[in-house]
Amino acid sequence: MFNYKFLLFLCLNLLIFNGKFFSQEQINKERKNSIDSLAMEKVRDLSKYISIIGNKKTSFSKANRVIDRAVELFAISSKISVSSLNSNEIETYEVRKYLKRLNMLSYDEVNIEWYNIEYFSSLELQPDGRYVGIVTIYQKFEGKNKDQSIYVDNTKKDLTIYVEKKTIQIDGTDTEFWNVLLGDIRVKETHR
Repeated sequence: MFNYKFLLFLCLNLLIFNGKFFSQEQINKERKNSIDSLAMEKVRDLSKYISIIGNKKTSFSKANRVIDRAVELFAISSKISVSSLNSNEIETYEVRKYLKRLNMLSYDEVNIEWYNIEYFSSLELQPDGRYVGIVTIYQKFEGKNKDQSIYVDNTKKDLTIYVEKKTIQIDGTDTEFWNVLLGDIRVKETHR
């Protein structure tokens, strides 16, 4: 099946970078704005996927397909931390395991809304050539049974963003583009 999001992503990168090959030593303001947009799109996609996975009306096979799509948003070995008002402990899970646990929660419906997204710490170049930045997000978690809220909390989280240059071949020509991957999501604080 043809991936329209990927084509849009590729076209956006080609337009912004005019097909030029560039060094990774510096990300100018225009590129950073493009990267910011791509990162926020991935954050929005993850939020949509979580809502689908946490809804008991979603079939098992569809939930598994959506879990696969959500995992593709993340860098390898990324982890997600979770907290609860009922415990002082913060638990951390590999992304796929977190999503499968989310699908198995005993609520009829899980709503996770991200709001007050405070964008990027500065992107910093790493020795491996990738850039890394942090997005702070606020998450409202609501577990419902029979349209009644059973559990609600609000959590401040830090989300790591990885930005790296990739090369693909189109019609025999190598084309470079910036790829954005989500990284670890860490709990900072949880309250009602």
